[in-house]
Amino acid sequence: MSDKLIHKELSESIIGAAMMVLNRLKPGLDEKLYENALVIELRKRGHNIDQQKQFSVHYENQLIGTLIPDLIVDGRVIADPKVTTAFNDSHMAQMIGYLNITALDLALLLNFKYAKLQWKRVVN
Repeated sequence: MSDKLIHKELSESIIGAAMMVLNRLKPGLDEKLYENALVIELRKRGHNIDQQKQFSVHYENQLIGTLIPDLIVDGRVIADPKVTTAFNDSHMAQMIGYLNITALDLALLLNFKYAKLQWKRVVN
């Protein structure tokens, strides 16, 4: 395995911001509250955030719906706050789908369920 991670510095900044949010708000809140706080913390750190940006999804040249990732940081990484007991295959599949539609390379799943932040990198 290569020791070079995609968007390493950006990932570290996003994870650090998520840790700050969790340390301040503590576990037990709704995902949307963590998402909104994460936007504030990331902007404070100088990042550009697209929150709930819409992407049209087409099949056979016909619009079939809209994909709406929670956060896109600096136009390069999807950040998806969760409050769940554990990441599962559905979470991973969702991120792979988001990466395919957005043409981005990296998504970070961020779990705010426990006192210690959990995260998972999903690479396309």
